[in-house]
Amino acid sequence: MLHPRSNHAVLVLGDQLSLDNPALRLPEGCQPSDVKVFMIESAAESTVVWVHKVRIALFLSAMRHFADLLRQQGYQVVYSNLDETGSLSLVERLSELCTLHNIQALKLAEPGDWRLEQSLVELSKSKNLPIAFLEDSHFMCSRAQFAKWASGYKQMRMEYFYREMRKRYQVLMEQGGPSGEPSSEPLGGQWNFDSENRSAFPKTGPGQIAPPAQFPPDDMTLQVLAEVEARFGDHPGELAHFIWPVNREQALHALAQFIQTRLCNFGDYQDAMWTNTPFGWHSLVSSSINLHLLDPREVIAAAEQAYRKGSAPLAAVEGFIRQVLGWREFIRGVYWLDMPKMRQDNFLKADQPLPQWFWTGNTQMACMKDSIGQTLKYGYAHHIQRLMVLGNFALMAGVVPQQVEDWFLAVYVDAVEWVELPNVAGMALFANGGRFTSKPYIASGAYIKRMSNYCGNCKYKSDEKTGPRACPMTTLYWGFLDKHEAMLKGNPRTALMAKNISRLGDEQRQALRDQVQFTLKNIESL
Repeated sequence: MLHPRSNHAVLVLGDQLSLDNPALRLPEGCQPSDVKVFMIESAAESTVVWVHKVRIALFLSAMRHFADLLRQQGYQVVYSNLDETGSLSLVERLSELCTLHNIQALKLAEPGDWRLEQSLVELSKSKNLPIAFLEDSHFMCSRAQFAKWASGYKQMRMEYFYREMRKRYQVLMEQGGPSGEPSSEPLGGQWNFDSENRSAFPKTGPGQIAPPAQFPPDDMTLQVLAEVEARFGDHPGELAHFIWPVNREQALHALAQFIQTRLCNFGDYQDAMWTNTPFGWHSLVSSSINLHLLDPREVIAAAEQAYRKGSAPLAAVEGFIRQVLGWREFIRGVYWLDMPKMRQDNFLKADQPLPQWFWTGNTQMACMKDSIGQTLKYGYAHHIQRLMVLGNFALMAGVVPQQVEDWFLAVYVDAVEWVELPNVAGMALFANGGRFTSKPYIASGAYIKRMSNYCGNCKYKSDEKTGPRACPMTTLYWGFLDKHEAMLKGNPRTALMAKNISRLGDEQRQALRDQVQFTLKNIESL
């Protein structure tokens, strides 16, 4: 327990920027001025993987804004900037600070990174320093609660977890009983409106899309941008289009603007893609939630209120809430249940290196060029671009999972390992063999043509799997079916795919295999 004027300290990590952080709760008789708060910038944390400049800038600016807020609240903030930390890791700098300030005990909310938590455990042992990891109340399902839920299932499925969370929190549920007992029936008579949320944009294009909130950099952020360009100039990405919320006030404004002007069409077009349309109808609040500038409860409540007020349809609201209450909480639970094995998984024995153009966008494939290009510009791509374009290609090309995981962690502003790794390893790459997914998520160029306008501006033909203009996505899709036919045949959800490949004759199969080999051999020039 933290007592006034004791040599105890609180560590606030860069993705825990909330005054509701459990480590900041004050015991009786304690004032903020009695609490020493450590916050640490570390360049080393940005070089574990080759981190996007915008991601570095967002974390640094948000941390500095939050440190100012803590000072305004009266806390003793001991803030280590990049110069003070130097080449040390976060934990190495923390060790120095604990010695310098004669810290006898430390507490923090549970980290979102297994590696960091292990390093802190080792620090505790080596310095004989008690470190308390407090349950992170930001999340709506604790690690222990998730583990208990998962123990009841042979195969974990998000849908069942999501239904339990809906019931637990009475989100989008019919009215309860007359005596106030909770309801067990979902609004609209069904739990999931996913089938209604898969529309492509009209052939004429997306039309007028209400713009998301964007935030010109203030003086503090401008200083951060200059520092990042100076220190990390060789890192990927651009800083000229920095638009992200860096404090709670901005995050609340971003949420309000989405709810008021964009949620209405989010459901219909959440899977749609269009050239030079990086944001579509998406919320752009995931980075704010993952930095804890927004609480998921208030995000869910705002969306549900929009439905109940009649300003957004149920399908759109349910689809959005499913991502926050269902998928986000589920993914976090799976991460802590399966680490460190998850990071090592390679079920399909993928062995191809990540193409260099993932870092530049210099490819002739229009879908990859647009998705990577906007990623490098903004640090953002929506879930279908990540899963069914970028992840789809990496899966079918057989790229080493760890290299793909590192790339996704590096380039997206909302990427912290607990959310990035399960999505990439489990969903995009099938690296854990279907631990919580029912099939590999693969698609040919036909899917991308249906959901976007990319194929109309591409040198490749989406419906050709062999020949000089064969679409690499289509070639690799059929190559994946050919290579993994036995596995796919044994899965009811992919048996039809296996049946399709079985129809190819010997000559067609050989031509396909030759095209796959050519595609992989020339992958850097696609």
